[in-house]
Amino acid sequence: MSDAKKKILIIEDEKDIIVALRLRLEANGYEVIAAGDGAEGLNKARTEKPSLIILDIMLPKLDGYKIARMLKFDQNFGDIPIIMLTAKVQQSDIQRGKEAGADAYITKPFKAEELLEQIKQLLAR
Repeated sequence: MSDAKKKILIIEDEKDIIVALRLRLEANGYEVIAAGDGAEGLNKARTEKPSLIILDIMLPKLDGYKIARMLKFDQNFGDIPIIMLTAKVQQSDIQRGKEAGADAYITKPFKAEELLEQIKQLLAR
């Protein structure tokens, strides 16, 4: 699989953020799939088996905490790294994200370089 493109699933309800992330990630050699709400995101995570998931918290249908928990406690998907990318900046939100199983927590507005570095580190594990 090493020479195959790493597939990243973006679960985000803001279209412009999806577009910006897709451009940046594809420019860095990643394959990108996206979902606009929590239910679709969970479904795509299960059917596409991405290498990594970028997950918003505040989503229609299912919030990011629930999605992270459902994936992390499922033996088929528990090893997929999850980066929570969110506007929620409170320490309690960050703690909740980590408890739900997020491997990293990045707050919006974010620096693309910081996100790419985090992706690289998580995929190298």
